[in-house]
Amino acid sequence: MSGMERRPTLHDVAREARVSAKTVSRVLNGEGPVAAATRERVLAVVARLGFRPNLMARSIRTGGPDSTVGLVLPELGNPFFGALAGGVEEAVRGRGLTVLLGCSGGDRAREAEVVGAFLARRTSALLVVPAGGGETLAAAAGAGVPLVYLDRPGPGADCVVSSNRAGARAGVAHLVAAGHRRIGFLGDLPASMYTRRERLAGWREALAAAGLPAPDALVAGARTAAAAERAALALLALPEPPTALFASNVNAATGALLALGRSGRRDVALLSFDDLPLAEVLEPPLSAVAQDPALLGATAARLALARLDGDATPPRTETVATRLVLRPARP
Repeated sequence: MSGMERRPTLHDVAREARVSAKTVSRVLNGEGPVAAATRERVLAVVARLGFRPNLMARSIRTGGPDSTVGLVLPELGNPFFGALAGGVEEAVRGRGLTVLLGCSGGDRAREAEVVGAFLARRTSALLVVPAGGGETLAAAAGAGVPLVYLDRPGPGADCVVSSNRAGARAGVAHLVAAGHRRIGFLGDLPASMYTRRERLAGWREALAAAGLPAPDALVAGARTAAAAERAALALLALPEPPTALFASNVNAATGALLALGRSGRRDVALLSFDDLPLAEVLEPPLSAVAQDPALLGATAARLALARLDGDATPPRTETVATRLVLRPARP
């Protein structure tokens, strides 16, 4: 048996252990009475052969959930979402659960497809950065699967978000305290996106608290870093340009850095919502409102696990604090 090339099956284990396939199944699932000596013999053969149960097939046979958690993200290249996924994985690993990753591209139809695929294999829980709409909630509720929204709230389910408005307010207040009176806002698109709306509200609140105007001419948006670079250059070309830019996500900050670097504009301050890799080694260093995406993911996973354990309290929202990371210019 040790020279087998193919993957060992449950029937291989039964033959080697000199028991029925049903007895092997009972041992592996912890079901029904099995003599201690028989159990030890079966487990020894399982270890020797390297047998691994087909969890998906077992879930289909029994009608129960499998050992996975479905995580739906809008994009996979953004380091923020990579760290968020790491937080989810770290939190569920101790429960013997594996994370399945899907990408919606920020599209509702694609999100529905991914969620449907996860539910078809009876995933134990769903964690979703929502593209909008209530389709995911309806699908999860119909399957009896716990659902937690991440980064942006959704209808009728638990959600975990960052302190977007308070973080933006603190970042812009720092720019005001540094003497800036015209501060541009460079945000994500679409303008209806929850995180953009909250961070824009924080920008407005900080300016209002300082008695400063918040004209729409100082607000721009872009989906990609390249588009953000063009939007930043357009802000800087205004008749009364901003002396500082508040970039409300990684792509906006990257585009603003490219615009300032390529135009040689060292006289314009930049502060980012979301810390960038290597922000500390930039010249000048980039200050930022830092989120904790790993904690966002871990918190969402803990909510989902609590629901799996029977928590039937009403849906709740948990907010993860941001922190202002100030990096002064080098002498």
